[in-house]
Amino acid sequence: MPVRTKRNKTVKSPMRTAFVRYMFIVAFFILWIGVIGARLVHLQITQHEWLRAQAESVRRYEHTSKMLRGTILDRDEHVLAMSLRANSLYADPKDISDPDAVAERIAEVLKVKAPPIAADLRAGKEKGRRFVWIARKLDEDSYQAVNKAFADSKIRKSDLPAEPGLHWRKEQKRQYPYKELAAHVIGFSNADDVGQSGIELSQEAVLKGEIVKKWRERDRLGRVYDEEGAEREPPKDIVLTISNSIQYKTEEALAAGVKAANARSGKAIVIDPKNGEILAMANYPTFDPNGYGAVEPDVWKNRAIQDNFSPGSVMKMVTYSAALEEGKISPDAIVDCGSGQLTIAGHTFNDSHAVGAVTYTKAFAQSSNVGAIKTGMKVGKEDFFDYLRRFGFGRRTGVELPAETEGQLRGPATWNGDSQASMSIGYEIGVTALQTAVAFATIANDGVKVQPHILKEIRQSDGKLVSKVKPSSERVVSEATARELRKMLKEVVSNGTAKKAQLNGYSSAGKTGTAWKYDPQLRRVNREKYISSFVGFAPANDPRVVIAISIDEPRGALRYGGQVAAPVFRQIAEQVLPELNVLPDGTVPDTGPFVDDLNESPQLVAEEPVIVPGTVIEDSKEAEETPGKEAAPADTRDRKAVIKDAEETAENTKKDAKEPADRPRNKT
Repeated sequence: MPVRTKRNKTVKSPMRTAFVRYMFIVAFFILWIGVIGARLVHLQITQHEWLRAQAESVRRYEHTSKMLRGTILDRDEHVLAMSLRANSLYADPKDISDPDAVAERIAEVLKVKAPPIAADLRAGKEKGRRFVWIARKLDEDSYQAVNKAFADSKIRKSDLPAEPGLHWRKEQKRQYPYKELAAHVIGFSNADDVGQSGIELSQEAVLKGEIVKKWRERDRLGRVYDEEGAEREPPKDIVLTISNSIQYKTEEALAAGVKAANARSGKAIVIDPKNGEILAMANYPTFDPNGYGAVEPDVWKNRAIQDNFSPGSVMKMVTYSAALEEGKISPDAIVDCGSGQLTIAGHTFNDSHAVGAVTYTKAFAQSSNVGAIKTGMKVGKEDFFDYLRRFGFGRRTGVELPAETEGQLRGPATWNGDSQASMSIGYEIGVTALQTAVAFATIANDGVKVQPHILKEIRQSDGKLVSKVKPSSERVVSEATARELRKMLKEVVSNGTAKKAQLNGYSSAGKTGTAWKYDPQLRRVNREKYISSFVGFAPANDPRVVIAISIDEPRGALRYGGQVAAPVFRQIAEQVLPELNVLPDGTVPDTGPFVDDLNESPQLVAEEPVIVPGTVIEDSKEAEETPGKEAAPADTRDRKAVIKDAEETAENTKKDAKEPADRPRNKT
């Protein structure tokens, strides 16, 4: 009860004061709980999804990784290209306090220069970047060395290296175990594992490593304790038709041939005529795909399928094939090549030597231009063009490699009066080395052209077969025509311009070709630059391999196809045939000296300067190939006598090599 004082004032009791305070506190807590409750209701109902996403972003994150790129193997299961796991170092510049110090430590370990690294880190820091590459695809030793250099027990970090701002990313590194071997066929992939050339590019969809996304759960220290995600179908492996052994032998022989001729470059193809499988495809110079950046991009070019060149006398094989198939000639019939000159539509074509009236077989073996032109002119324009197309010229072969060119072949409607004559001997047409190989493979395969292919099969990573290449085929000429052509091509090697293609123990057949090169600066052919070729097969009667050789710009004393390309054919064939278990069917060739006739020089002529690329010239005719000029057997003279005779012959032919002042210019 209130207590009254003398002044008649009422005083509150202590109990009442405490009660009021208590009620005030209760009210405060009720209000506080109400506010919190309202806030919780707001967060739980209206901001539920946002809060959930924020929470998951802290403990749950998406981890992306890439499956290893598919493997490339040769026909005998040797690994030509493979991918391995690698570690790449990157930085978050925002978390790096001293870019210069960090750059110095990294440079010391990786044996690189520090300033560029420091500059990237500072630039990233200034621009607010959160990701800067430091070093890509390091091997295991470098990975461990970096971690050791930054080891610090005082720094608590969920990943290595123990330095704020530095992190590792798992990647893959492409390796080519055989280095330069088949580099132009295999190609290479870049730092992002994307194919850039060769099989790596053409089969990118098959080899490509799929990106796999997985969700990972982590604790407050960043340690992963759970993972979920679906696996993707892995990349597939590719098996090629090439043999690393045959490829190696081909590359060695080609390199030796290019160096011996002091040439600019060369290309070689070995193909099985029966099934179209490419056993080897070589280019020189070559490169190592493991360090493709060390050479100029021009070296990456697969010239065996990308370079156009005029084939020269190699094309005479098609000319004679068309005439035989159409019944216009027979091998033993006589063709009058006269004095070695023939004028068509105002343009005069010359032989390097007059052969007179001879059989078509002899004219072919002696590589007579007049004989070939007369043979070609017997076949009508449309039919002749049709045979060129059927043999595969003027269109891509369809080989599973990128950037293949179709060559150059104009239709009859655009031909000049002398175009058919020119094409009969390899003028006014551009071809690739692979196209010539396929054309000769058609004759070697009894007139049936099989589509060339370098892809044998595609497999799953566990070895299960996915698909196998089944090449198409078509008959181009009859079996009888092919058989007659093989005999004629054999005569070229036995008694014609390609004696240096004779094999030890095996019969062989083929055709030489030589062409002046077009010079863009001169806007006409340059008579100092040649492309020398030989395409042949062995054994002659039952061919197992077709080999096409092309040497670009031989600059030595020997320049013609029979001199620089045919020996490369011989070296490859003599090594490859035994490897393929082919039984010998021939004899040991004559070991007597080959004496080059210096009087044999380009003789094709015309009234106008040459202004188109790839003009063709005729092959050199060597001394021992001329009747009545055979060298004496090696066992009847000593070495000094042989050398002396050769020197005397060379000196005499130099005197005869003077050209008449009124000699016409080369043909357009």
